[in-house]
Formats: sequence, C-alpha cells, structure tokens
Amino acid sequence: MKTKVVVVIPNWNGEDFIKESLQSLEKQSLPHDIIVVDNGSIDKSVSMIKAFHPKVKLIEFKDNAGFAGGVNRGIRPALKSGYEYIALFNNDAVADKHWLEHLVTAAELHKESGIITGKFMRMDKKHIDSTGDQYSIWGMPFPSNRNLLDNESFSKGQHVFSATGGASLYRASMFEKIGLFDEKFFAYYEDVDISFRAQLAGWKVWYEPTALAYHHVSGTSSKLGDFSRYHATKNFFMLYVKNMPTSLFIRYLPLFFLQSVRLFLSSLLQGSGLVFIKGKLKSISYSKQVLADRKRIQSSKKVTARYINSMLYKKRPPKIPSL
Repeated sequence: MKTKVVVVIPNWNGEDFIKESLQSLEKQSLPHDIIVVDNGSIDKSVSMIKAFHPKVKLIEFKDNAGFAGGVNRGIRPALKSGYEYIALFNNDAVADKHWLEHLVTAAELHKESGIITGKFMRMDKKHIDSTGDQYSIWGMPFPSNRNLLDNESFSKGQHVFSATGGASLYRASMFEKIGLFDEKFFAYYEDVDISFRAQLAGWKVWYEPTALAYHHVSGTSSKLGDFSRYHATKNFFMLYVKNMPTSLFIRYLPLFFLQSVRLFLSSLLQGSGLVFIKGKLKSISYSKQVLADRKRIQSSKKVTARYINSMLYKKRPPKIPSL
C-alpha cells in the first residue's frame, strides 16, 4: 500500500514563482497529491494554475488568511481525506526530485518525530537558507545556518528544535493531537510555534539533509514593506508566553526583556518604531486567548523543562537580515 501524502501550498499573488514550484512537485519520485490554497490573489497565478496544472486541487478564498490560516485551509480537508503525511511548501520554492521521498523515508525511520524538515537552500544551490530553526534563551527564533556555504557539516541527520514551514513534512496524527497552526500568528514564527507545541507534547523534529529544496528567500514577503516586522514583533511575544515552561519562563525572562528592548531599538534605528509598537499592542490584544492557550499547552505537556532547556540555543541569537 502506498503512503498517502499530500503537499499543501499557500499562495498569495505568487505568479512570479509558483509555476516553477508546481513543476518541481509534479516531477517528484514519490506519488502524492497537491493542494494549492489561494489567499485572495489578484494577479494571474490562479488562472495559470488552472490552465497549466489541472491535476492540482485548487481551493480559492477571497480573503488572505496569511501563512498560518492558508495552510490550515489545506490541512483540514487533507485530514478529512485520510492522508498519513501532509507536507507544506512555499510557493517561492523549488523541490529536488527526491525531496518528498526522502522526507517520507525519514519519517518512517524516525517514528518519534512528528515533523521532518530538510535542507532548505538558496536558489544559488550553494548557500543555506535553513537546516531547521532554533529557539534561543533570549526568546528569539532564527533559521539554523542561514547564509552559510553548504558543506559536509550540514549532511548529518539529527533532531532539531523546529522545522521551517516552507518545506517540511508533518504527520497527520500529530496535527490531530496538538492542533493546527495558530492563526493568530498569521505569518512568521508560526512554524516555530507548532514545533514548540509538538516538542512539549512529546514529539520530536528530525532534520533530514538528503531532502533538498531551494528557496527564493522572502519572495513573497519582500513585497510587503513593514508587514514582516509587524507580525514578527507580535509573534515574538506570543511565542514565548504560550510555550515556554514556567521554570524556564521565569529563568530567562530578563533575557527576553533585553531582547525586546534590542528589537525595539533596532526598529527605531530603521524608522519602524511605530510598527514595533503596533505589533506589541496587537500581541497584548490577544492576551486572553494566549493565556488560555498557555494553560492548555502547559497542563498537557509530556516532557520536562530540563528536556526543553536542552534543546534551546544558549548563546545570543545571531543578527540575520531576514526581516
């Protein structure tokens, strides 16, 4: 019996990239289905998909629910259809022919892992975009090894803290136990949030270096001005409050506060101080929901704070020009 796998792609005005993305997925060595969730595009991407990719299941919406809401709109029907694995893929990424096969093979070998992420490269096929994501004791998530030249040190499979939502595989059974992506995040860090929740629930995240994909970094968000900073600011606060176990929450709170100040000063220097403030205020408006989320997540966690602490990045997070 063949493994049932579906790839979900959220799309918003992705006509510049999505054709190449879909072509790479249609050439995969492992049989699978494809769902494209369109978040109210006003460009020609939807008509292009209909004309050139008739086998793709296209789900159209008039509004933009962001990455988190967009992928959830594809994950829900996928769960109802009984797929065992659900892969997520950016509309500005291109997959190696064996990308999906290597992810599924790794998932079959590492039953403890609810999420499998691969080696996400830049389009030059020389530099790393992400080998998974890390979460620092300062409360700052960041992509592992971004901008570094690929070398043998990145060719060893291992457990990591988080997977990138741009090119990773998720077990349907994990979604059924911990829930889907948090739509309050809209975009940015929602992949770290679900990985954090998975870790707390007893699942692990596996980095599989043979699963290769290539990314036009910020191919979509680069068009949106202060969009990235606003949502990253909002989600920075929610991520920590929701997920950090109580003992670690208290222990690292001074560092979290210092990182908050650091981000605010950086925003001021770049003329985006007001954007930072708006993001912070939006996170405060979600306080009741976030605290309810925290109570549920922490009361049902299956691992110790010591384990979570062992997975955290202990140094000061690097300055990465991704936002």
